[in-house]
Amino acid sequence: MIRHFIDLWDITPEEGWQIIKDALRIKAGEDREKYLLGKNIALIFTKPSTRTRISFEVAINQLGGNAIFLQENNLQLSRGEDIKDTARTLSRYVDGVIIRTSSHSMLEEFTKYSSVNVINALTDKSHPCQVLSDVFTLYEVFGEDIRNIKIAYVGDGNNVCNTWLVAAGLFGLKLFVSTPEGYEPSSYYYQAGEDLCKITGGSIYLTPNPVDAVKDAQVVYTDVWVSMNQNRDEEKIKKLKAYQVNSELLKHAHRDVKVMHCLPANKGEEITEDIFEAHADFIFTQAENRLHAQKALLKFLYYI
Repeated sequence: MIRHFIDLWDITPEEGWQIIKDALRIKAGEDREKYLLGKNIALIFTKPSTRTRISFEVAINQLGGNAIFLQENNLQLSRGEDIKDTARTLSRYVDGVIIRTSSHSMLEEFTKYSSVNVINALTDKSHPCQVLSDVFTLYEVFGEDIRNIKIAYVGDGNNVCNTWLVAAGLFGLKLFVSTPEGYEPSSYYYQAGEDLCKITGGSIYLTPNPVDAVKDAQVVYTDVWVSMNQNRDEEKIKKLKAYQVNSELLKHAHRDVKVMHCLPANKGEEITEDIFEAHADFIFTQAENRLHAQKALLKFLYYI
């Protein structure tokens, strides 16, 4: 059966934990199997990428597969070819497609007509590979206690924030989200997270007050205020200034707080440079773990 990974709800809680625990074994060198031997995986990217592209290409190569990078503006898509025609064509050539695009609807259309696995490497609505890896990063530190810690997301209610709502439900986490009025996360993703929380015992709290979200939090997460598919909006930036992760805000967090950022960072906006550098080792471990988590995801999609 073909399995796609477009949003986190495409896997069950049990499958999510299986991927997380496989990632731990893979990172430790306990699993070196070539799960993609003889397979060709295409990467279609509309937007610039450092971590997503490199981590996927290295993961595919280390699993024995062949990564084929395709910039969208070099494909017939850029000249108006139907998305469904591109999907049906590539399905005849490759064993899977990884897509990074600003349009979630485009990804859904592609997936509808693809007869091979499709993975969401980022859209304007969702970033499941990033957050899957983030949960793995926290599992490395907190182990099974990850379900009991307080996780705070502070800033713009963007695609990463949307995905964290689903992750809280899928993995049974305790998540506090603080965004300014008018920049809340998607109600659709919030409801998906809430529905999953009823199954796993997770909880989601939304508050406009960043201090309430961060109070006693063991983890504080932030992301850029202007995403790749957005124009800079000074009114938005003004509203978000109160949500900057800085030393003053972190006074309210747990004394051993872990600060996370999915990168790239605009230091001086969503996070100050001194706080970023103080937590840089953990932030770059978070970046490294994209490789291990994605290898576990690929194993799940192609082998299990």
